[in-house]
Parts: sequence; structure tokens; C-alpha cells
Amino acid sequence: MDLEYLSRHIDARVCNLAGILAAAAIFVAVCNTLYSYLRLRHIPGPRSAALSNLVRRSWVKTGDAHHIHTNLHRQYGPVVRYGPNAIMVSDPGAIEKIYGFKNRFEKSEFYDSIMPRIKGGKIPDVFATRDENVHRQMRRPVANLYSATNLTRFEPLMTSTLQYFFSRLDELHTDEKVELDLFKWIQLFMFDVLGEVTFSRALGCLEKGDDVEGVIEGIWLYFKKISANTQMPWLDYLWRDNPLVPVSTKRNPLAEFGMARIMERMSLTENEKLNIGEKDFLSCFIKEQAKDDTLPDMFVPTWVNSNIVAGADTTSIVASALMYHLLKNPASLSKLRKEVDDAACEGRISKYATWKESRTLPYLEACVNEATRMNPPFALPFERVVPETGVEIDGYFIPPGARVGMSPWVVHREASLYGDDAEVWRPERWMCSEEKRTAMYNGLLTFGAGHRSCLGKQLAYFEIYKLIPSLLQRYDIELVSPVGDWSIENRWLAKPSGFRVKLSSRR
Repeated sequence: MDLEYLSRHIDARVCNLAGILAAAAIFVAVCNTLYSYLRLRHIPGPRSAALSNLVRRSWVKTGDAHHIHTNLHRQYGPVVRYGPNAIMVSDPGAIEKIYGFKNRFEKSEFYDSIMPRIKGGKIPDVFATRDENVHRQMRRPVANLYSATNLTRFEPLMTSTLQYFFSRLDELHTDEKVELDLFKWIQLFMFDVLGEVTFSRALGCLEKGDDVEGVIEGIWLYFKKISANTQMPWLDYLWRDNPLVPVSTKRNPLAEFGMARIMERMSLTENEKLNIGEKDFLSCFIKEQAKDDTLPDMFVPTWVNSNIVAGADTTSIVASALMYHLLKNPASLSKLRKEVDDAACEGRISKYATWKESRTLPYLEACVNEATRMNPPFALPFERVVPETGVEIDGYFIPPGARVGMSPWVVHREASLYGDDAEVWRPERWMCSEEKRTAMYNGLLTFGAGHRSCLGKQLAYFEIYKLIPSLLQRYDIELVSPVGDWSIENRWLAKPSGFRVKLSSRR
């Protein structure tokens, strides 16, 4: 009887303790919510978003966050509260304050969700790491590899892939007027280019006419999986970072693909490695890692992973956007084609255009700039943490610890910088004074800004400037009806739907 009484007494105490802990947790949560709400109450925005991050997470889940964010700024102004502790800014003048070299705001936990995982653990990443020391250590050895000067040594690999791309289009899609998804084929081309410049071996996408080893699909599924949790990164602890969840269910096919290519290279004989030399990124990555024994072995696979994940899809989006808008706007297409044809007739540009030749075409440059403005591959705010000093933007004081960010999609449509017609395609806006053009270019967040801007920016431009004039010289391209706007699904990566065209050879 005494034992029964004791057992009931203990059970009651445990229940009471559990109740107290639950009440305390609720109290703390309510206090935190109230504190966050009150300290940012002076910043306009939807009240529901000020109370819970579930709101902004739901926006990203729709795949339409870029339009939602744009509409929020139209309704509330250049500074908008879109989370309990999150602020969006659309004023291009704030880029220097938030992303500039002087202030160096740290990246927020937003990027923890983007960090690639392998074998159940996070691996360092040049883009996503929040640790400035790790970022500096990873970027310094390879930064020069992505300079325009160095990329010229990879240009023969790009040109050979371009030649094969055209041969496949000739074989499958010309003369018979067969329709094709141009976005898909540009995407396949870009992935094969990345394979050549990274591994001296095309992935085989163009040969197959489709994805190889699920690499393209894997990247998109990866972005779809992580996008919503960038708004509430602690949710990753329930699955991706949960040690109780079997590692086998959290496989990373992309990291595994890159690791397989590295192991293939390491298995070569010394003579075979010498034959490859330093003509691809992988050989350069291995050389840089060998020069400094303080660099972790994991840096080589993460450099490779960055090339695969960040390089091909983003570049294909910009290149496809450029072609889509040209086809939708015949006057622009005619003007660019004339510039390219005149340069070809005068011997200023080859049929497989080089980087150096393409950079002499001013209207092509205007079209590239307009495509990167209209369709930035990343269309969620690049989040930063406000430092201890706080920051004032457009008359609003944003306190320390708040998360502040700017969406490329929104900023690129700011009428104050790009004109009242910022929503429409007009490359001629870039044919202006040097001062105005520089200001507009500095307002582009397509590749980020400041010391954390995209390492592969020049590689992306290199490929686009080679592809577009070569494509226009080779083919007449007709956009198949209906020609309505393509849809954009924004899962951190703002991926467009495809668009169908007919090709005919100009040779």
C-alpha cells in the first residue's frame, strides 16, 4: 500500500513538473514573440508575418515568393517586415549598407539550410558557409581560377562542347521543323560545359538528349527540399540534421557524383594525370589543396560540388531568359542579329564566338544585362544579420540581431533606378551614359554583392557571351505559339518553365 501511494505521488510530481515545463516553454515563446513584435513594430508589413515565420515559409512553399515579395513592397514601401525578426529592403541604395565591403554584415542562419550535407553531416561551402574564416580559407586558393583571364585557357573545351551542341541540334531538330524545348537543350549544354571545364569530360547530357545520372533533377529536388526551410532553418534539426534519422535516407546524389569523379581522377596513373595537366578545374583544385597542407581534404569535393550545383543551372536560366525575351520581342532580336551579322561579315567575330570577340558587341552586352535583371536565378532575399551598431535604411532604424535582406527579383524592378517600365524587357535602357549604366549595373544582385558575391560570376558570363552570338549566327529560331509569359517556380533557384521553338539552319 505504501508503494502504491508512493508511485501515485511520484506520478503526480512528474505530471506537475511536465506541466510547469510546458507552461514555462509557452511563456518563453510568448515573451520572445512579443519582444520581436514590439522592437520592429515601427516597420510596416503584414501583421500575420510579424507574429510567425510560418507565414513567410508558406510563401516560399508556393513557389511564387518572388511575386509575393514584390507586391509586399508595392503595398508597404521600400522597407517591409516579412517575419518576426526579418526585414526586406528594395531600395538599391541600401546594397552598399547591407552587402558592402566596409560593413560586412554576417550571413544569417538562412544559409544553414543551403549548406550541402554528406554522410549525415554538413560540409563547408564557399557560398553558404557563415564562418568568414572558413569562407576566406576556401575562396583564396581558387579565386584566380575564375578570373576572365584564367578562363580563356578553358575556352577550347567550351568551344568543342558548343560545336557538339550544334551538331546535335542539326541532327535532331533542323530542316524538319521539329519543335524543341530550348530551355532544356540550353540546360543540357551548360551541364556538359561544366563537365568539360571541371573534369575534362562532358557529363553526356547532349549525347543522351536528357539528364545523366539524375544530376539535373537532383539539383532541382535539392532546391525544392531546402527552400521553405531557409525561412525556418531550425526545422532541419528534425530531419536533415537529426542523428536519429538513418543516413541512408538523407543521401546527397550530387555530392556522391562529384566524389565519384574525384576518385576516378585519383585512380589515374601519374602519366595520365600529367597528360591532363591543369586544363580543368579539378586538376587545379587538387594542385591548390596539395600546396597547402592546412587545407582540409574536404575542400576539393566542396569546390567541385560548388561548380556543379551553382554553375550550370543558374547560367542556363540567364541564357534561356535572354533567348526567350528576344523571341518575344522581334525588334530586339532583329537589332541583335544585325549587330552579330555585321560583326561576322567584317571578320570581328567567329562562327563559334570567342569571349574576347563577343565583348566588343554593345547591344549584346545590353541584352545580357537586361536578361540578368529580368530573370535573376536566385529570387529570395539574401539574408544578413544586422550588427551591434544597428543600421538605418530609408529612415527606419533596424536594431542589432534583426535579419535583413534584399531580393534580386524585387530590386531589379525598382523604378527609381531602372525606370517606370522596369517590369518590361527593354535592353535599350542600358544604352545610356556611362554613369547611369554603372549605377544600374551596381544595382544588379544577380550574383550577389560585396565580398560574398558569386565566385563563378565570370564563368557564367563567359559561357553566355560565347553561346548567344554563336546560336544566332547558326539558326533562325521561331517561338511556337502560344507565346505567353513563361512561368517561374521560385524554390530559392528561380527556375522557369521551358519554351518551345522551331529551328532552321542559316548556313
